[in-house]
Amino acid sequence: MDTREKIGVLGQEAAFDCEGPPQLTREERKAQFIAHSRVLVTHPQRGKMPVMRIMQTSACERNCFYCPFRAGRNYRRVSLLPEELAGAFDQMQRAKLVDGLFLSSGIINGGVKAMDAMLDTVDIVRRKYQYAGYVHLKVMPGADTAQIERAARLADRLSINLEGANEQRLQLLAPKKDYWQELLPPLYWVRQHRHQFDPWQKIPSLTTQFVVGPAGESDHELLTTTSSLYRQAGLARAYYSSFSPIKDTPFADKSKTDPLREHRLYQADWLLRFYGFELPELPFDSQGNLPLAADPKLTWAASHLRHNPVEVNRASRAQLLRIPGIGPKTADVILAARRQGRFTELHQLRQIGVQTGRAAPFILLNGRQPEYQLQLPGVSLR
Repeated sequence: MDTREKIGVLGQEAAFDCEGPPQLTREERKAQFIAHSRVLVTHPQRGKMPVMRIMQTSACERNCFYCPFRAGRNYRRVSLLPEELAGAFDQMQRAKLVDGLFLSSGIINGGVKAMDAMLDTVDIVRRKYQYAGYVHLKVMPGADTAQIERAARLADRLSINLEGANEQRLQLLAPKKDYWQELLPPLYWVRQHRHQFDPWQKIPSLTTQFVVGPAGESDHELLTTTSSLYRQAGLARAYYSSFSPIKDTPFADKSKTDPLREHRLYQADWLLRFYGFELPELPFDSQGNLPLAADPKLTWAASHLRHNPVEVNRASRAQLLRIPGIGPKTADVILAARRQGRFTELHQLRQIGVQTGRAAPFILLNGRQPEYQLQLPGVSLR
């Protein structure tokens, strides 16, 4: 198999990795790789760009129950040498087919050896080919401290995937992985060692990923962990991947997780990150799960604002963000517009981007509640 064929195979296989832009489904990401060996991701400074998303190898000695690459499964294994992969990326980047690299890997002969191959690949990309653009690098379970530091200096973003909501759930998904020794420490390394970076040197952002459903975890368990990591580790974001059973794995007979559950988790996650909500405020049911019938912000508002609507002309930014149909940008526009006058009609809010059909039941305009029609539940969170 030549390098081009390997790139095609490992690009397709990287689509099984559930971390990625949430607006794309797993099938869409896979289709993009089949066609182009690239995927569009959003970089905080550079916006949308096509990124080469690939694995160093699909060979793996771990036995994660949900994974198509698990040890012992009858599956074609393909590997790329660091020079081979770096050269292929350079060719694609110079041809303007991609402008970014997302590199993951299976694990053979331990996480340290797997991590070495990935680090060597990125080092060649950086030093030999002088590529200064976006690199997203997975940190392998078992990687040592020196490798984590090297990865932090080479990459713009690091991923350390917890997979399970906590130690107990991880053991049901991936019994050969150690939650406290292999996975959590790298997530805290960057914040704990920020002083080692020069003032001019970039500090990579951090992400993690969870497999949602097959371990029986609740939404409360997942969001408890991510909320803690946002506060304590400086996590940039978490990804939630609805489980889909894969043939010839121990979880082949388990039910597929409803994609709507994944969607609700992302909505709740945004409430924690951008809307000022605390974990206890989220509308969990008695089993610790978010309701599927309506988004969590709308559910919260129905309980807290229906009989205590917010006066738009006096509300703080934090209060505005609690109103369905108002996001961070529209909240800022409202605050700016209030310097010029008062809001008295719904159409004034509609003109500046407020989803008035969602907001109307929970607001006052100049002391008066506007007329509105009841909305069906389940509309997307703004």
